[in-house]
Amino acid sequence: MTERNLDRNRRDLTLTLVLTASYCLVEFAGGIFTNSLALLSDAGHMLSDVAALGLSLFAIRLAQLPPTANKTFGYHRVEILAALVNALLLWVIVALIFREAFHRFLTPAPVKSAGMIAVATLGLGVNLVSLSVLKRSQGESLNVRAAFVHVLGDALGSVGAVFAGVFILVANWYVADPLVGVGIGLLILYTSWEIIRDSVDILMQGTPRGMRLEEVEECLLGIAGVRQVHDLHIWTLTSGRYHLSAHLVIGGDNEPHAIIEAAQTRLRESFGIGHTTVQVDREVECAEEFRAH
Repeated sequence: MTERNLDRNRRDLTLTLVLTASYCLVEFAGGIFTNSLALLSDAGHMLSDVAALGLSLFAIRLAQLPPTANKTFGYHRVEILAALVNALLLWVIVALIFREAFHRFLTPAPVKSAGMIAVATLGLGVNLVSLSVLKRSQGESLNVRAAFVHVLGDALGSVGAVFAGVFILVANWYVADPLVGVGIGLLILYTSWEIIRDSVDILMQGTPRGMRLEEVEECLLGIAGVRQVHDLHIWTLTSGRYHLSAHLVIGGDNEPHAIIEAAQTRLRESFGIGHTTVQVDREVECAEEFRAH
């Protein structure tokens, strides 16, 4: 990811953090005043958003630090760790929501529906603004995508709280409040699972999602002079930054440097792999080494 993208991500996250933190206080006070679990659960979710956004901003700042002798790849992986922590934090919030909802199903509590609707509607407006800010960056960064999912969960929670308030206002159906709280929790679990999966894949240095090892190998074998491909590894350092290492066996008459340049060009243009480490051996040398063993 370029420095320009990192700067844009930081600006978007900062604006979203200010909006989220401001409304979190309003929604928490509104939840207490109206006795609404839907509002309180969404306020708790927004509080986790504030922590998540702060963590995301901290990760971006670390990612911009230069490499050191001990951290030769720099601190780009901090972004992935932040995304994983943010997603797991969501699961903790969901567990708390489910516990409170269980008690309210057993003993429904009265809720001030009019105030609940007003606060939830205001929250929906704030969340939509935040989503529009993060939308332009969430496709570039897993870290920003985690923050986007946090805010999306808030928006869904606000929509649910509005509907619950309407049901309570019209039919005095107080069970709608914990029911919406559970629905919010399930949606949060669903939307955060992909981030946890992708984060773990990256930390385990798995082949990037959507990229097939066989296709990359075929691409390398398509270079004139390449006879075999061995020890092919592809992994993601951080969002949008792919690395590859491979061992190519080439014909005895081929120029190694030309093969390496051709491989780097193809990998960059076809798969977006910008950092490659390619070892080249001549076919004759490999045959002689095999006979020696």
